[in-house]
Amino acid sequence: MTDHYLEDEANVAAEQDLFDSHSLQHPIHELPELHPVVCLPSTAKVREAIHSMTEKRVGIILIVDDGVLTGVFSERDVLIKVAGSGIDIDETPVAELMTQNPQALRPHDELVYALNQMSVGGYRHVPIVDGNRHPVAVVSMRDIVEYIVSLYPDEVLKLPPSPDQSITQTREGA
Repeated sequence: MTDHYLEDEANVAAEQDLFDSHSLQHPIHELPELHPVVCLPSTAKVREAIHSMTEKRVGIILIVDDGVLTGVFSERDVLIKVAGSGIDIDETPVAELMTQNPQALRPHDELVYALNQMSVGGYRHVPIVDGNRHPVAVVSMRDIVEYIVSLYPDEVLKLPPSPDQSITQTREGA
């Protein structure tokens, strides 16, 4: 009896198709907005990379030499490799701290491959390159989440207030 009940529940869930996995088979270039690339050469100093990230409000700088992607330098690199390390950011080239030969995808690759790289590799950004490894865009975890939310706006954006949100933030009664 229990097996029959579980089978019925699985069938109902399949019929409702709560998440259309085909949405993740769309090519990356179909995302509404991809981040433009912010590039620096590998000879750029770390301070310049940090300044570019701050000024352009991006979490990753693509390191490009002779038009070809050779590395990436991210917010995580700043926190792990720069902050508190004592290196001279005015003298240290970004090439010494960047991730060399990063994985990248092409615009026609499916979103599921970007998610796979992000999940398996622990990345928040994946460079998008053409056939010659010339950077054309950057896809971020946020881009993919926003895309998924756009597919299910009622389910995500029109939620009733959470019970936790009704808890007062004052110190009365504490």
